[in-house]
Amino acid sequence: MRRCGLNRKKKSKAVELLNSLSNSMFEILQAYFERNGTLTTEEINLMRSVVVPKQLKKGEFLLREGEMPRYGAFVCHGFLRSYFVDNKGKEHVVQFAPENWWISAKPGAGEDAPSSVFIDAIEDSDILLVDKAGHISLMQRVPLYASSFLAGIQKRGEAKEKRIVHSLASTAEERYNEFMKTYPSIAQRVPQHMLASYLGITPETVSRIRRKALTKK
Repeated sequence: MRRCGLNRKKKSKAVELLNSLSNSMFEILQAYFERNGTLTTEEINLMRSVVVPKQLKKGEFLLREGEMPRYGAFVCHGFLRSYFVDNKGKEHVVQFAPENWWISAKPGAGEDAPSSVFIDAIEDSDILLVDKAGHISLMQRVPLYASSFLAGIQKRGEAKEKRIVHSLASTAEERYNEFMKTYPSIAQRVPQHMLASYLGITPETVSRIRRKALTKK
């Protein structure tokens, strides 16, 4: 009987910690939206009912290629990435997602087609998930969510176009320097081979560029 009592206490403590973590994560999401306005109590309650907290260990997958994408993810703590693997087995990083970034296989928190990318955690991560039904509900009933999502789509489109132009017209060193200028904190947190994959160059090239930069200091 005593052991059962201890087990119940452990479970109760675990639930308490999970609830505390969930509240902390939601506060981060709420602050993210309220940078551009104020959410009503009704909107906050709706968002709370829609988002699902999840923890990922470093290296753990949120999504694998070929699986049906069910969620978009907001990163509260940690770091995720999306990538695909070509027919030679080489990884190509599509997106990095640190804190306060969204990541999904497709815009709109999932569509009716298998994912062409993997999404995994570069670091231990705490994320909030939104499924397609929840996304549609928030788009219809929470103006701050809708405006943020549409702005994000535009921003990602501009970033994608800029990335294509740079890959076609810029040298490896120019691409690296532009990334360092735009995302300095990301560059410091990702392994060198992942940064090289995102930039479309080799890890050896990244090393050479970094050595060259150090000699200029």
